[in-house]
Amino acid sequence: MTTKATLRRRVYLELFASARSDGKLTRTNRMIVVFILMSVALAIVGTERQVTVDNRTVLRWAEFGFGVIFLVEYVARFWAAAERPGGGAAMRKRVDWALTFFALVDLAVVIASLVPFLVTGAPIFRLVRLFRLASLLRFGEFSNALRALSAAIVERRYDLAVTGALAGLLVLVGATALYWAEGSEQPEAFGSIPRAMWWSIITLTTVGYGDVSPVTTIGKVLAAIVALGGIGLVAMPTGIIAAAFSDAMQRHREARVVPSSAAPEKL
Repeated sequence: MTTKATLRRRVYLELFASARSDGKLTRTNRMIVVFILMSVALAIVGTERQVTVDNRTVLRWAEFGFGVIFLVEYVARFWAAAERPGGGAAMRKRVDWALTFFALVDLAVVIASLVPFLVTGAPIFRLVRLFRLASLLRFGEFSNALRALSAAIVERRYDLAVTGALAGLLVLVGATALYWAEGSEQPEAFGSIPRAMWWSIITLTTVGYGDVSPVTTIGKVLAAIVALGGIGLVAMPTGIIAAAFSDAMQRHREARVVPSSAAPEKL
């Protein structure tokens, strides 16, 4: 193996977490995660007009610096993608990698860092870097924890479906009741069931904007019943998801613990 091929292999193992048997992030990928978080924080701060006015030059140079870092990383990944498993020419492997979803996200990050800072609203576009975290953290312990949580939620899908059906039914019943009670008094807000659904949804979710409210006595009574029912319905899926998360984390912790019975017996 030539020196060039050896270097390319080392770059591949360093940048592609999927190439490692343990799936853990390398030191380089951890640094990239830090750079992503720093660049996202910079984009968020950049939406504050006072900050951009007082530190325009610093922010532009920082954006350019992050753009160069992400560009170098992208080029290195493209070059090292030739080491991906499977047959085919090196360039073909690189092109196949470049067309994957996360590679396109990487490219979008580079473009967002180097080009669009001249365009209005660019700081918002730069938040696409958050998707880069998904491409880096989909391996290793973080990925295992997400898979465990997803499996737990799938196990509770029937409970969640029943709760969702009940919530939808209560939204419809509440909107119908307020349409009947308030439709003639407030036609703009309750003149139809679809219009009344806006009030029903914000009431059931306990948001309560206050832009629409009943004025008749019967309407207030019905609204109170709907609001009390909404408290229970909001709590139900929250409890189901919380229990699923707790079960998933418990199984994940148990899977990481080596059973004491597996330890070799001492003579």
